[in-house]
Amino acid sequence: MQLSQKQKDRIMDAMIYALLAILTLSMLYPFYYVLILSFNKGTDSLLGGVYLWPRTFSFENYARFLDDPHWYRAFLVTIMRTLAGTVLGVLFTCLVAYGLSHRDLLFRKGYFTVIIFAMYFSGGLIPYYVVLRSLGLLNTFGVYVIPSMLSTFFLLIAISFFQEIPSELKESAYMDGATELVIFYRIILPVSMPLIATMSLFLGVGQWNSWLDSAYFVQSEGLRTLAFRMMEVINKSNAPMDAVAVANSASAGVTSYSLQVAAMVISIAPIVCVYPFLQRFFIQGIMLGSVKG
Repeated sequence: MQLSQKQKDRIMDAMIYALLAILTLSMLYPFYYVLILSFNKGTDSLLGGVYLWPRTFSFENYARFLDDPHWYRAFLVTIMRTLAGTVLGVLFTCLVAYGLSHRDLLFRKGYFTVIIFAMYFSGGLIPYYVVLRSLGLLNTFGVYVIPSMLSTFFLLIAISFFQEIPSELKESAYMDGATELVIFYRIILPVSMPLIATMSLFLGVGQWNSWLDSAYFVQSEGLRTLAFRMMEVINKSNAPMDAVAVANSASAGVTSYSLQVAAMVISIAPIVCVYPFLQRFFIQGIMLGSVKG
């Protein structure tokens, strides 16, 4: 029996949907597996056989993980650095990119040479530490925000994006007596929402997950970030424990691996909760930019 073209299309669509469903499950299940293990008793998880739901439900992993009161301070510091770092990073990078997008800018090629060189070559950790010390940024909140205010990667993308904006928009604003700053805030930024949404997403996630700067350039316990605290817990869980610590962990049903999966969930949960809202604004920004551009 020969199938019609419509039937062939339906079979092909069913195969595509089935393949996409399998790929989706294969990508989502590892996250779900970590989640159920974090709510399962640690000593029970060592026996295996936990696949779809917690076999012995317990909050002990999270209770042990959040037992330190410094976690609340670290969570606040991480939120503040994410918000400040994202806003300042997007604003400063867009300002520099807008200036470099002018083809008649004096010494424009020299600026581009410096940017490309800085993008591919670095002085290393020790010179970077010396620079931060000379600027007075060590052991301050500014060490989280100021060095990341300019992203060379997004700078080049923003320059290309601004050059694609029709010059008639700026010329009409010039005729009305607008200054460069007015043109930037009133015309360039509103039509650059796709760029701003993309930069905000990547810079925000980078700020949230960063822990090296907290480990190397900060000594104050009040300035430690959430990612650094999680690395501390993971390192402590991997370190050998004495007999008393082993007995306490066994009585509570907590293991080093159960602490690690709890740390994973705590680090991922805020991004997972915020991302749908960012995605909604990201899609709106793409539509707004495409219509106005």
